[in-house]
Amino acid sequence: MIPGFVPPQTPLLVVLRSALDHNLATMQSRCDKAGVRLRAHGKTHKCSTLGRLQVAGGAVGLCAQTVGEAEAFVAGGIRDVLVTAPHAPWGAARLAALGASGARIGATVDHEAQIERLGAAARAAGVTLDCVIDIDPGTHRTGAHPSRIVALAGLAAATEGLNYAGVQAYAGHLQHLDDVAKRRAADDAVTADLARVVEALRGANLAPGVVTGGGTGTHAWDLDSGVFTEIQAGSYAVMDVEYEACGGPEGGWPFQQALFVVASVVSANHKSHVTVDAGFKAFSSDGPPARLAAGAADGSLWRPMGDEHGMIIHPSGLPALKSGDFVGAVDALDADPAAPWPADAPALGGLVWLQPGHCDPTINLYDALHVVSDNGDIERWAIDARRSSRAGVRSRAGETED
Repeated sequence: MIPGFVPPQTPLLVVLRSALDHNLATMQSRCDKAGVRLRAHGKTHKCSTLGRLQVAGGAVGLCAQTVGEAEAFVAGGIRDVLVTAPHAPWGAARLAALGASGARIGATVDHEAQIERLGAAARAAGVTLDCVIDIDPGTHRTGAHPSRIVALAGLAAATEGLNYAGVQAYAGHLQHLDDVAKRRAADDAVTADLARVVEALRGANLAPGVVTGGGTGTHAWDLDSGVFTEIQAGSYAVMDVEYEACGGPEGGWPFQQALFVVASVVSANHKSHVTVDAGFKAFSSDGPPARLAAGAADGSLWRPMGDEHGMIIHPSGLPALKSGDFVGAVDALDADPAAPWPADAPALGGLVWLQPGHCDPTINLYDALHVVSDNGDIERWAIDARRSSRAGVRSRAGETED
């Protein structure tokens, strides 16, 4: 992908800077043109450095999925953060503490008890927190039924310590539908329901200042809907196999593939495949398999071979993979004098570039993004918002964890 690139180690999580810059500028331009704020979702990259770049480019702030992410982003210089999932009881005081640090903090809620708890924490800390009512758009993960939103908004507006800021509706279950027409129809239905809720709130003198939601897979329609005031897209920054496979809302994607895992060939003793140092632990396994981007013959596939190893199987070796007896088929192929060693297979010590199947949980496996410029220069950006224990908790060894 980058001629002459020499990684400091492998497997290495790499972001191509030129593709990243293109993606950030493209989404920001689309939001600006639509008159809709971009609140980029930090759960994708979990990296304050990248988040600051998004804010510098025009994003109003970041979304965080967890209280811990919000804490890391504020510590990393992001001053406007919305936590987009309801928090556990222990989270209210920590959100209030973030507000006391001077950052603007918002929290989504979907129950009266959460509103009361958040308000009490805010009053105790002497701060005001933004409160956003989470609407269930049909995912049935979080969010209140649309019929409950007016009552919840009224309670938030009446609760001292809280600023009733608006509503959230994130249709995560639609983002990867591979039938684009069905995705469009489903998103239109969700947006129509959301518009009715907004109208009901206006009728109750609770007009939402913020209507936030949307995602990479539906962003174009969400921007055109006239309902959203903020878009929470996240994966657009780096993309992945899952998004590329399902297709963009306008057919093709305006975003480029920016995220890769670079692996080294550590064994090359078979005609069918070589072995690389990127296995199960190098990629999340909840999406499609990683895809070969460079360093191997067209049509080659990556498949895991254990925690730390994967295979790059040559197209000529695919029958062995599909045979039902892989080991026996590889032995037979190696012993066949009429079957040549593939001249275009990766060489021992060579590099292969692999595109992750699902970006968010793959990034969470690493401690840094290695951002590579076209000339091969590398910057290391810490993935500082990965899930971790709270500072001050003592480990079994008696040491204080960070």
